[in-house]
Amino acid sequence: MKNNFCNIAVKNIYTKPNIRSEVSTQILYGERFKILGEKKNWLKIKTDFDNYTGFIKKQKFLNQFNPLFKIFKPKSRIFIKKKNKFSPSKNFLYFASGISVLNKNKDYLEFEKNRWIKKKDTKAINHYEKNYLKIFKLFLNSKYLWGGKTVNGIDCSALIQIYFYYNRIFFPRDSKDQIKYCKRTKKKNFYKGDIIFWKGHVGICLNKSKFIHAYGPRKKVLIMPTKATIKLIKKTANLKVKKVSNIKKY
Repeated sequence: MKNNFCNIAVKNIYTKPNIRSEVSTQILYGERFKILGEKKNWLKIKTDFDNYTGFIKKQKFLNQFNPLFKIFKPKSRIFIKKKNKFSPSKNFLYFASGISVLNKNKDYLEFEKNRWIKKKDTKAINHYEKNYLKIFKLFLNSKYLWGGKTVNGIDCSALIQIYFYYNRIFFPRDSKDQIKYCKRTKKKNFYKGDIIFWKGHVGICLNKSKFIHAYGPRKKVLIMPTKATIKLIKKTANLKVKKVSNIKKY
């Protein structure tokens, strides 16, 4: 099977070849996938990073792609060059998206014909960001969106995964798979980097007392007191903590 690469900013992956079906996740610009089959105007695909399968609307994609940089802002505006002047468009690329480079100058990178990104919004493709809290905080107050992976909307498991995707380290997409993949941490208290799992939910500790998660009932990414959050989820959803791991294990 040939490699294909997403050539739009973000594209929904559906559970069925029907736009009314559930959006299970998204692929970002530059993300690699393979086509497993076709059905009318739909493609069944498997993502390369996390082996996620689903359906996307059929269109032309890139068959060759050599990313040299990746986006290191929640979203980076695309610019159009006219008579040596760069004008902002209404479009963006999103955090962790990889881009190739056709041309460049002091301040801008051309990633497609006359589509430019500010150089300061990017890092080299092999850049490794150790400060995971810095990445999670980029999404603070973003809207909660089931299946979302961008600052325009993100769910709880994607918030955890986006750190790993940025660093190009494998980590499962859904919380049910993340909890199986993660190693249990045996300790009584919570510490920085602790990933806390419930059935169908996940978040991460910023320190001994604060916790960040994309929280459906509050409809956004927010920071909450860890122990109070555990009590709240027990009270409102009747769910207990199933596992605690730590991000440093991966």
